[in-house]
Order: sequence, then C-alpha cells, then structure tokens
Amino acid sequence: MSPTTLATPEEMKAARLPLGWRDQCSALLIPLNICRRDKNFLPWECEHEKHAYEKCQYDDYMRRMSELSRRKREEV
Repeated sequence: MSPTTLATPEEMKAARLPLGWRDQCSALLIPLNICRRDKNFLPWECEHEKHAYEKCQYDDYMRRMSELSRRKREEV
C-alpha cells in the first residue's frame, strides 16, 4: 500500500469523515464521497473511485491478517 492513501487529519476533518473510517484508505474515501454527493449516489457514476477504495480496504485487510499470522507463528 502506498503512503499516498493516507489523508491528513485536517483533510479528514474537513471532509467530515467519521472516526471509524479514518484508516489507511481515507484518502481514497474522500473523493469517493465527493463523487457520490455530486452524482446523487447513482451507483454507476463512481465505479472507479469505489473500486479503488475497496481494493485498498482489501489490501489493508490482507496485510493485517498476514501480520497477525506472522505474530502467531513467532509466539509458538
């Protein structure tokens, strides 16, 4: 995951992101939410932004799970 997917706290506050969504992919969520508002939440209008955000979420999940399994192996 590239470090450019992390938004600054000021950007997240300005975009009014809830605390639960302020994660490694927050910089991709901000333009997705802007697109959704501009296009009246039409599902086919923001497909590229949604796909990029969901891919980031998946990659982050896989990274965390591999780190967890690595820690479990080290404990044993």
